[in-house]
Amino acid sequence: PQSRLQFQALCFSWKRILCIFFLPVILSGFAPRVKDKEDLIFANAQLQPAQYRFNWSHLTPLKLTDRSVGLQTESRVGSKPYFTLGGHKFLIFGGSIHYFQVPREYWRDRLLKLKACGFNTLTTYVPWNLHEPQRGKFDFSGNLDLEAFVLMAAEIGLWVILRPGPYICSEMDLGGLPSWLLQDPKMILRTTYKGFVEAVNKYFDHLISRVVPLQYRKRGPIIAVQVENEYGSFAEDKDYMPYIQKALLERGIVELLMTSDDAKHMLKGYIEGVLATINMNTFQINDFKQLSQVQRNKPIMVMEFWVGWFDTWGGKHMIKNAEDVEDTVSKFITSEISFNVYMFHGGTNFGFMNGATYFGKHRGVVTSYDYDAVLTEAGDYTQKYFKLRKLFGSVVAVHLPPLPKLSPKAEYPAVKPSLYLPLWDVLQYLNKPVISHTPVNMESLPINNGNGQSYGLVLYETFICCGGSLHANVQDTAQVFLNEKNIGLLGDGIKKLNIPKIRECQHLRILVENQGRVNFSWKIQDQRKGLTGSVTIDNIPLNGFIIYSLEMTMSFFERLRSATWKPVRKNYSGPAFYLGTLKAGSSPKDTFLRLLNWNYGFVFINGRNLGRYSIIGPQETLYLPGTWLHPRDNEIILFEKRKSGSYIQTIDEPKL
Repeated sequence: PQSRLQFQALCFSWKRILCIFFLPVILSGFAPRVKDKEDLIFANAQLQPAQYRFNWSHLTPLKLTDRSVGLQTESRVGSKPYFTLGGHKFLIFGGSIHYFQVPREYWRDRLLKLKACGFNTLTTYVPWNLHEPQRGKFDFSGNLDLEAFVLMAAEIGLWVILRPGPYICSEMDLGGLPSWLLQDPKMILRTTYKGFVEAVNKYFDHLISRVVPLQYRKRGPIIAVQVENEYGSFAEDKDYMPYIQKALLERGIVELLMTSDDAKHMLKGYIEGVLATINMNTFQINDFKQLSQVQRNKPIMVMEFWVGWFDTWGGKHMIKNAEDVEDTVSKFITSEISFNVYMFHGGTNFGFMNGATYFGKHRGVVTSYDYDAVLTEAGDYTQKYFKLRKLFGSVVAVHLPPLPKLSPKAEYPAVKPSLYLPLWDVLQYLNKPVISHTPVNMESLPINNGNGQSYGLVLYETFICCGGSLHANVQDTAQVFLNEKNIGLLGDGIKKLNIPKIRECQHLRILVENQGRVNFSWKIQDQRKGLTGSVTIDNIPLNGFIIYSLEMTMSFFERLRSATWKPVRKNYSGPAFYLGTLKAGSSPKDTFLRLLNWNYGFVFINGRNLGRYSIIGPQETLYLPGTWLHPRDNEIILFEKRKSGSYIQTIDEPKL
């Protein structure tokens, strides 16, 4: 053949016959010689991936002993720019799994499935809000043991790209930023505002000291670190990204740094000297043009290839065609583009972890972070998984690991709650309420060692002696009561409510729920929850509030054990707790709760918050990990805000 490109075409024509004779050449990896820059990037996009045979068996964390040269970029005349690892040509096949959205007991299972699919790299975010729930109080234990997760990935044979933020988005509450930052009324998040960077510095002092020993050159698996996340879509402070870059370098990060933005905003998030990567949902040649302008001699990395999307309450369930995913990944490989599948396994927004969107209307992200990912929320295989495994198996020179077994699922006897507690009977078991002349928003409540309240609900009480037009600014939604009678709702776009005439003074009660802070856009600056201003009747301010915090932590449910529960009534309207027993047998397995005839609320299993349910959908079941169940009897508590249902069912498959 006159050129390597002709040779490839000839090899493809004769299929595998000639490939046998030239197998050593194929295994070494090569690129066709082309003249045009755009051809150089995309000439192979239509070729079959079976022409490539990547052999990275020696490039795994436990086998690669020489750690003097980490992940680098190289560019040679006549070939495409490419990554090298340990001096060897390397293409990143990445997949995202977030340790904080997966029960720790299932980490190994999910990572083994990532490896068995053919991926060589794990990517994960690091959630600041979970690791520093109170200012200066850090938590890296249990399900938040970042170091254990990263080292487990190394043991399984996966490299790691770490995405430490401080902002991560991830459809989490406030994009992963801690809510106590909002106590400062002048706070400007994601800028070099003094109060923000001081908090970032203290967090990074603690976090990065844990990360440094996990780096490639320290014999760890971390080959790259991302600087912040999608800042080009925000881009409010030109000094901010260089500041975060410097903060990482000064604390000992020595591996390759990257930024991550969509094609439209890539230039606004780019930092000179840092590898820019892009995010996309399909292979579009035009999306790479700006990238090639700022770093012509660098390999292309797609940091987020979106194989699905997240759901919001009241919306539709988002899905993406498996063939389209396979086709796009095939084009990445044949174009020698490194990529990261977002999400390989999404997991679950347990508790109050979910964020929200705001496009004219506040919409909370649902509890499930299934994302229509490569693995389901419960870690089961999908059509996408098998298609990608087959594709990867055709381009790597070694056999892929065997498929791990699926975790069994079960259907348990339906649970009929036998006891209940109206919210009003629970108030005596809460921590001491806050007494305030005026309403106080959730984040500014003088509780939790001065850190305020991050999640859950807040109940505001005051006395009124007349009716009229009630006005209040509520974030996000509120039920309004006179004594124990529900008289209406306040919330997104509803700031006024008519209070009927009353003959004697009564309790005005406003129960406000934080349904998730917006996780994207400038709107993150305006996410203080609860009552965020004065409350008036006929323009006259109300004073003298008793404020109850309803964070619904495990310690709260411990206190409820001493409460006097009542036998369940046939129908009860209003916020209340419902108690039942889920019988899981001697060997508990994963299952899915289905709350038919219930309206809206939260489910707690043995004190663990599974998350929200809502009659408006699209999510119809809640994932219950078997590892959170005890043999035989399990306490199940529902906090239903509106009206009681009947049974709590379980089924062995999700309905999203």
